[in-house]
Amino acid sequence: MASSSEVRLSREMGLLDITMIGVGAMIGAGIFVLTGIAAGVAGPGLILAFALNGVVTLFAAAAYAELGSAFHDAGGGYLWVKTGLKDPNGFMSGWMSWFAHAVACSLYALGFGAYFNMVLKMFHIQPYAPFMSLDKWLAVLVVGLFAFINYRGASEAGKAGNIITIGKIVILVVFIAFGIWITLHRPDWQVRFEDFLPNGMGGVFMAMGLTFIAFEGYEIIAQCSEEVREPKKNVPRAVFLSLLIVIPIYLLVAFAALGAVDTTMASWKFLGLKKELALVEAASHFFRGGGVLILVGGLLSTVSALNATIYSSSRVSFAMGRDRNLPSWFGKVHAKRKTPHWAIAGSAVLIAFMAVALPIEAVASASDIMFLLLFTQVLVVVWRLRKKRPDLDRGFRVPWVPLVPIVGILLQTVLAVYLFIYSPRAWVSALVWIAAGMVVFYTYAQKRDKAYARVVAVREATERKEYRILACIADPRGAPAILGSADALARRFNGEIVGLSVVEVSDGEALPRGLDHVPEIQNVLEGVLDRFLTNETPRRALVKVSHRVSFAITETALEEQCNMIILGRARRVRFLDRIFSTAVDRVVRSAPAQVMLISAEKWPDKIENILVPYDPSHHAELAVDLVGSFGKAYGAKPRVVQVIPDTTNRADVEATREALTRTLALRCPEADGFVVQARDVLSGLMPEVRKADLIVMGGSEAGVLEHLLSYSVPLELADRTRKPVIFMYEMAAEPKRWLK
Repeated sequence: MASSSEVRLSREMGLLDITMIGVGAMIGAGIFVLTGIAAGVAGPGLILAFALNGVVTLFAAAAYAELGSAFHDAGGGYLWVKTGLKDPNGFMSGWMSWFAHAVACSLYALGFGAYFNMVLKMFHIQPYAPFMSLDKWLAVLVVGLFAFINYRGASEAGKAGNIITIGKIVILVVFIAFGIWITLHRPDWQVRFEDFLPNGMGGVFMAMGLTFIAFEGYEIIAQCSEEVREPKKNVPRAVFLSLLIVIPIYLLVAFAALGAVDTTMASWKFLGLKKELALVEAASHFFRGGGVLILVGGLLSTVSALNATIYSSSRVSFAMGRDRNLPSWFGKVHAKRKTPHWAIAGSAVLIAFMAVALPIEAVASASDIMFLLLFTQVLVVVWRLRKKRPDLDRGFRVPWVPLVPIVGILLQTVLAVYLFIYSPRAWVSALVWIAAGMVVFYTYAQKRDKAYARVVAVREATERKEYRILACIADPRGAPAILGSADALARRFNGEIVGLSVVEVSDGEALPRGLDHVPEIQNVLEGVLDRFLTNETPRRALVKVSHRVSFAITETALEEQCNMIILGRARRVRFLDRIFSTAVDRVVRSAPAQVMLISAEKWPDKIENILVPYDPSHHAELAVDLVGSFGKAYGAKPRVVQVIPDTTNRADVEATREALTRTLALRCPEADGFVVQARDVLSGLMPEVRKADLIVMGGSEAGVLEHLLSYSVPLELADRTRKPVIFMYEMAAEPKRWLK
């Protein structure tokens, strides 16, 4: 049986690394770009908005701390919702989390582009920017740079992030110190805060919704839990430490900006008028060069947050790829760098595209909505898992469940409503993303989920010694090969054999018409089972009446929870049969189990030499896994042969030989392994085929054209020899495509 495989990431980050990743994600474009806009909405009540956002954030942060201390896999909220709630909630949480972080990353990239462009203007440098603005070109370039840093590895990303995060904190502390000193040395400084709520609490709530993105980032700590040392202890600590650093900084920045600006109009109106440049303008009032300092801080903040969100978005897509909810290449890890390189590349392309395609205001609000919806799901999961999984080893526990999750959900709902009042277009954008996710789930991810669930169920059943083989008997003349193979597997796995014969009824006829033929076929089936199976092998005979043989076989495999389906394959299938596809082909494409196809004109009375043509594919590995069963049943020694080009150099030949030796040691220790150099695979195999009594090999991954023309290696080999050939097909973890 093919062994299941698992992919893990190295645990390289400590408490400081992940705390700085969380702080870096929070202190980004939100505080630098959105403070002025939010001040124009809330007035001096911006201080209250930041304080209340800190309170609202604590509810979801506590949930992330608990679940991050209990689950130590990449993916964070996506995997938790998938565990705690029924689909499509799990998929949608990952979909929203991936896009929320990607959209937030686009915001940070655009913020970097705007700030860096301002620096270039100060030096009278304006490069030519074709097709789009220089801001957007700079955004795309910085996304590419930090995607490369993340590709290099977590430790490199963590070191770069730590330096940048510490640098921008120092700059904000300087801003705060000068701002508070100037404010408190004005005799009438209190006047600037007298009209505290010029737009009422509604303005405060809208400002909270707008700046909520500045308070997300702690969830990234939980998403990188798989790469954290001692995650049970360090993840909760890092979540609360990052908030303890960030929330006071935000409050003091708001107080300094509102109190120290030297202007004839109300300071909050001045900040609102300057919008994304508000902090730069405010700092220029503090001291000479203050605006430049904030420009530098803004650049550091945006690239730091960009680094963290590229990291987090790629880890979410990595987890979804590993779970087959996105294409499986998202779940691959680079052989040398040990980083999810394809997930990083896919996320970077998405981030750059949205930075180019969307305006900055829509980006911020849509990202806020996505995070609010995701955090609401996580709060529900904390509540559910307390009942569903009380056994979880939690390093931290949210107090007063379910009261705390319920209050957190209500507060986040209020913010979402006020975001709709502030920006209906952002809600429309969010709903479009959600609708697209539902389409992807029901047309793609759900099918892959079900297919992969069957793979897991089959493997788990085998491990529990619950092995069942569906032996499909269409013609008694093929019974010796099919039942002999089934008996060999049943003896190895202590399994049961279900013999199946199908009575096919024409499409225009009712199924009961086929019942007349059942007694005769049942007698024949029971007879061949008794004749070709050993007495010790448990067996059952089953006759099914159906309009389609392929449907009857796959349906029975599901009903009987079979691990393996064994069928006969005719030699030299006619070209017309290939065009319209045979029942065998349809079973292979849709089988809910592993499949064994046997192509044999006559089953040999004695088998001494078994040949296994090998290539590093999952079908061939299954053949190596199971060939030992035939060797033991027939007293034969398997010979595993791998053919490589005759132009291969000596070092690569030796490397191939060592890899084959390792494979056999793991999967079939009793087999002998050989590496043969030849002009092509078939010419290298045919001398070995002539010496063999039986050939066992991985099935063809041929596409439609190869299937029609029969020039794939397994099909061509089977048609060149009269020796019996067994094709093994590993169970597909995803639906087959029509054209490969």
